[in-house]
Amino acid sequence: MEEVARRALRRGRARLVAALRVAPLWEALEERGLFTRPMIEELQSAGSRGEQARQLVIDLETRGKQAFPIFLSILRDTGQGDLAEMLVTECESPPAPPQLVELRPVELDVHREKPPKNVNFPERLSVPVQAESERPQRPPAPARGLAGDKRNHDLVYELRADPCGHCLILNNVNFSRDSELSPREGSDVDCEKLEKRFKALRFHVLIRRDLKAQEMVSELQKLARRDHSALDCCVVVILSHGCQTSHIQFPGGIYGTDGKPIPIEKIVNYFTGSHCPSLRGKPKLFFIQACGGEQRDRGFAVDCDSPADEAPGGSLQSDAIPVQTPAGSVDEPDAVAILPTPSDILVSYSTFPGFVSWREPSSGSWYVETLDSVLEQYARSEDLLNMLLRVANAVSAKGRYKQIPGCFNFLRKKFFFTCK
Repeated sequence: MEEVARRALRRGRARLVAALRVAPLWEALEERGLFTRPMIEELQSAGSRGEQARQLVIDLETRGKQAFPIFLSILRDTGQGDLAEMLVTECESPPAPPQLVELRPVELDVHREKPPKNVNFPERLSVPVQAESERPQRPPAPARGLAGDKRNHDLVYELRADPCGHCLILNNVNFSRDSELSPREGSDVDCEKLEKRFKALRFHVLIRRDLKAQEMVSELQKLARRDHSALDCCVVVILSHGCQTSHIQFPGGIYGTDGKPIPIEKIVNYFTGSHCPSLRGKPKLFFIQACGGEQRDRGFAVDCDSPADEAPGGSLQSDAIPVQTPAGSVDEPDAVAILPTPSDILVSYSTFPGFVSWREPSSGSWYVETLDSVLEQYARSEDLLNMLLRVANAVSAKGRYKQIPGCFNFLRKKFFFTCK
């Protein structure tokens, strides 16, 4: 969808939510190809008329370039031309100019060893990884010694609830014959490890196995609609085949067992502050074991103190699948998911976008095996970002082919697990 159309939908959302009559739209939306029947049923299950209208407006942005003009036509056909004209007017309105922040010069005395006391240095949004000597030896929860240090306390998420949150693990092992996707041998090993690990980290763990794309969406939405008010965190783990997809912030897509992809952006979007109010301000962690594409990285030569970890060539499997969009897929090729409030989110990928992710039938995937080991050793003393660096470093040293995990970090504070 063009940016001007997205802007019009966002500007007009409040009026659409207040006045849009959704009941006459469903049949036309399906006939004109904007939404499939399962998608319509999903929208109808969103709640009240206003909630259905809000979700419809949000999802329209993911339905391709022709979605906006078709929607305007349907509005006029169903006697809601005033709303169509409102959106047209919003399209013609210029975008709001960026707000300018006045910068005031600060005079510094270069002859002083310390800066003046009245100079306030802004805190960085992303907290840099600390040196080994600076890392806390125990998780800095209030009861563990940091309650009196206001500055440090403000930079750490508090996990007081027990359990501290829900952990949903979606484990796809067997795929339909029509999908042309191979069974993911070793994925059950990954699932068992992570189930035990997150239970030890004080999460309530829920496992769902071999789900079609729409079933995965339903489970994710069900989790997002729960009341998390008494909890401090939420974790989603997805073990499946993956692919490249169009995206804005979060690359990649995850396949259901029917071979239909779900953009990771869409998965994350279910848990943002606008869609899951009870998780506002709370960390939402996503761990993705899937390929980001089908490129195989052979790495490059470097001087090394120790030989590379060679894995048996015949036992390696990947979670790759070529870029494709099967008929009736969850989203169109040019579809994108919006992310209105991406704070307090971290998405950890098993591999770099575009590359395969390796898995062994006997021991599971490189990424999950290493993540589990690092959590076991360091969860009591290090924050999550520091541990993910350890995972990336360890996985990058494995095998004949290379793999490098990474993450998209929108956390505002340091995250320390609280272990049993």
